[in-house]
Amino acid sequence: MMEIVNPAWLSMVVDGGRYGHADIGVPPSPALDRYAYTALCRLLGYAAGIAAIEVIGNDFSLKVDRDLSCAITGARVTAFAGSMPVAPWKVFMAKAGSTIRVKEAIEGLRYYIGFSGIIDVAKVAGSCTTNLECRFGGYFGRPFLKGDRIALKDVRDAGERAIDESLIPSMKAPHILRIIDGEERDRFSPETLKSLFEKGGDPWYKVTTKTNRTGIRLEGRPLEFRKGTEQSIISEGILPGVVQVPGGGQPIIVLYERTIGGYARIGHVIKADRDLLAHLKPLDKVRFQRITRGEAERLWNEKTTQYYNMLP
Repeated sequence: MMEIVNPAWLSMVVDGGRYGHADIGVPPSPALDRYAYTALCRLLGYAAGIAAIEVIGNDFSLKVDRDLSCAITGARVTAFAGSMPVAPWKVFMAKAGSTIRVKEAIEGLRYYIGFSGIIDVAKVAGSCTTNLECRFGGYFGRPFLKGDRIALKDVRDAGERAIDESLIPSMKAPHILRIIDGEERDRFSPETLKSLFEKGGDPWYKVTTKTNRTGIRLEGRPLEFRKGTEQSIISEGILPGVVQVPGGGQPIIVLYERTIGGYARIGHVIKADRDLLAHLKPLDKVRFQRITRGEAERLWNEKTTQYYNMLP
């Protein structure tokens, strides 16, 4: 068993996601940084996805009651196993009776903690991940609280593994998010499109405090619609990474907790950049860069190669 000593701001069980149920309104709710999550699984010797802990906030800590191989990926952190410092993106040992503590995240926002054993929680619709809004999956459908106890099964030694420094992405602000055109791009004024995408404009936006796993609200120069154009659409299915614009003109980047939406879509954050969305935090600056679908496909192919090259 492991015991949560300090759950930080938000910590919860996640995995690769609950897919195939969008038609009945059930979102995937996966680990938001899929690259970091995949790296965690590979470090611990799992080819398929396993349940892990996604954390936001400093001073997360849990106590282990047996020797464990562990790893932390995602945000770059200062962390300890007992009194010994441990490096992120690398397997480390935690001795029985010791406490794993993440003192602070020094770059990025979310980090992932995994173990050389299976977190023993029930699957719901084929996944262990937590749906916070509907309160199912994970640890009784909720974030961790102080004193919660987590069981592990099939514990083993994961050996010594590390992700090469060259394969660990930067999570520093300001952030450049590459996007392709959205379905309602032509509803926006030429001035808005110029200011949003051209270097001579004023394209920087600030991440607001109204940001969570559902979406990231940005604040900056309002995006204006063409005169006489409808500012909303008939609600329909949406995908992660879509940039929606409500009537007020402040963009919202949708994440993985919605399956339907009714705001005009000016663009889509490309798949190769979506992991970065897990690390946008309040006050970070964001800028969009428009690219073609062909470029987006090329960049995804390059990132897919990184997935294959994580470990020898």
